[in-house]
Amino acid sequence: MTEVDTVVVGGGTAGLAAAWHLRAAGKRFVVLERDDRPGDVWRRRYDSLRLFTPARFCRLPGLPFPLDPRAHPSRTEMADYLSEYAEHFAMPLHTGVRVRSHTVDDGKHRITADNGTVFEADSVIAATGAFGVPMIPAFAGDLSPGLPQMHSADYRNPANVPPGPVLIVGAGTSAGDIAVELAREHEVWMAGPSTGSVPVALSRSRVLQRLVFSRRVPSGALGGLVRAKVRRAAPLVWQSPASLRAAGVRRVPRVAGTRDGRPRLADGRVLDVASVVWCTGYRPGFGWLTPRAFGPDGWPAHRRGISATVPGLGFVGLPFQNTFSSGLVSGIPTDAAVVVNRLARHRSR
Repeated sequence: MTEVDTVVVGGGTAGLAAAWHLRAAGKRFVVLERDDRPGDVWRRRYDSLRLFTPARFCRLPGLPFPLDPRAHPSRTEMADYLSEYAEHFAMPLHTGVRVRSHTVDDGKHRITADNGTVFEADSVIAATGAFGVPMIPAFAGDLSPGLPQMHSADYRNPANVPPGPVLIVGAGTSAGDIAVELAREHEVWMAGPSTGSVPVALSRSRVLQRLVFSRRVPSGALGGLVRAKVRRAAPLVWQSPASLRAAGVRRVPRVAGTRDGRPRLADGRVLDVASVVWCTGYRPGFGWLTPRAFGPDGWPAHRRGISATVPGLGFVGLPFQNTFSSGLVSGIPTDAAVVVNRLARHRSR
């Protein structure tokens, strides 16, 4: 058994930001990362992905991002920056470690890894974010076995998609990016209600970052409505309804089910397509956490990143955890500082 002050689960953006603040506070800690390198989750995203947040808002504490502040990092540049960050600060990172379980007994947290290693700590920071497990509707299993389908998590580039018409299921940023990319070589249908769009130029604005993205999410019922709405469908950023039309992408209502092994739309139409790409989002990969950590909606129960039900448990990287940018690279460092500080106060009582 390894005893430390804090165990950070997740060695990505959120986990490394928390690690920096823990080191600044003089804490003994470890960071557990399931992949072989920090940033591998970015390396698995589609090849053409670029962050809509410019480099000036992508830096973690203590190390500038090695790009022009106005440039938008690619998935590889973001991944390499995280690997460099962990190495630069010699973070106590354990890679290739999958967490199996989390228990709390007499105020002590115990984290057990798949390899049998046990870590005991006064506190735990869950920093795996909200994008751990791809979501695909159950009726996907009713599609014809001969109809290729994949989640956007497995899509890399147009070479992954066979010839013929493609159905993109989803209407958010990833769906828009992939739809426009595939429309150069395929007939593309994009299913889902309009989510609106945000001009990417606005993401470069320091004023917008201060006045909008850094605003605290309302508490109570109103905050719950905001979180639920954006969890269902975030607005387009790189694309817009106009750019989708210009690319030849055909918008259709949501997919409601199947008929004769083919996708059936909410208006009753059945599409005869050659492949399906599910851009239907993710759910948090928190299956390892004690069941006491969750609220009735299945999401962690917390107040500004501190568990409402498990003393000594914190979260970094959840969407709308504290502000509108909490789930984005730009908002994570501030949230990490708050969580580390509040957990330290909890331990001092």
